[in-house]
Amino acid sequence: MTQFGQYPEPAHVIAHISDTHFLGGDRPLYGKIPSRENLIKAIEQLERSKTNPRAIVFTGDLADLAEPDAYRSLRSIVEPAAARMGAQVIWVMGNHDERFRFSIELLDEPLAEEDQTDAPQDRVYDIDGLRIIAIDSTVPGYHHGEITDAQLDWLRDVLSEPAPHGTILALHHPPIPTPIDLMALIELKDQSRLADVIRGTDVRGILGGHLHYTTHSVFAGVPVSVAAATCYTMDVAEPGDGLSGVDGAQAFNLVHVYDDQIVHSVVPIERFTQVSGFSGVFLDAIAAMSPEERLEAFSSKSSAFSVAEREASEPTSPIGAASPNEPASATGPAS
Repeated sequence: MTQFGQYPEPAHVIAHISDTHFLGGDRPLYGKIPSRENLIKAIEQLERSKTNPRAIVFTGDLADLAEPDAYRSLRSIVEPAAARMGAQVIWVMGNHDERFRFSIELLDEPLAEEDQTDAPQDRVYDIDGLRIIAIDSTVPGYHHGEITDAQLDWLRDVLSEPAPHGTILALHHPPIPTPIDLMALIELKDQSRLADVIRGTDVRGILGGHLHYTTHSVFAGVPVSVAAATCYTMDVAEPGDGLSGVDGAQAFNLVHVYDDQIVHSVVPIERFTQVSGFSGVFLDAIAAMSPEERLEAFSSKSSAFSVAEREASEPTSPIGAASPNEPASATGPAS
């Protein structure tokens, strides 16, 4: 692929999906939200993008009631698509999941009977030198999050040796503030203890869910990215003393990992009406140019492309009357 800008291709691409909240029998959530259909839309969007991520990370609340057939339905959608894309699926526990059922249905690693509620589902994955650590922030029987002393000791030990391309930490409860007051009641407790463990390590990013809206922050010097849910989202514009889940703005994130930075991009799961765009023919024409010619053809406001774009935006002209899809508009001054 032609490098148009100053950055090379990312070293790693990850898809970050959260809060699918499947119900058994593919029942709609709250009798209204088609959780299965929404995830299918998200996976279709991901495949359509031809991004071919090396990993798909699901940050928790995979099944709403931890029903076995809900997990099986989830796997039936995700795993074939992941295989087609060549992606490793990474499941992370959420407060709506249950450890024993999660282990049996998603990891094919059933726990001993006596450990059904006691064993955190923590895992380490190597994705071409990028380490992804899935840490279980759930508390059996509760919706808030905690990470035990034993888990922190385990995490400290894992992080004592840097990974070739650094580490991404994935957990359900993101260690950041929320403007929704009631959500703060079920946040990750004692966050400073986690900060003490990851500060100064090779952790380059933290992926979270739980909040049901897209947001970003920094924790212990590490960027945090929260993916919105695919089932329903929270209306952040609701007054602070309220809590409003809405059927809209569902999305997942694409995570592009470069040598010295990470870029998180939000991908809505809906398909929208296209009002402008460029064809493969146009891109081929641009790729055949020198960097200087590309700048004049695409960036210059006086290029044939820019003139055609302005004319197409005129209210008296139908959209696309001088469509930038046409290869002639790409060659402008370079022809």
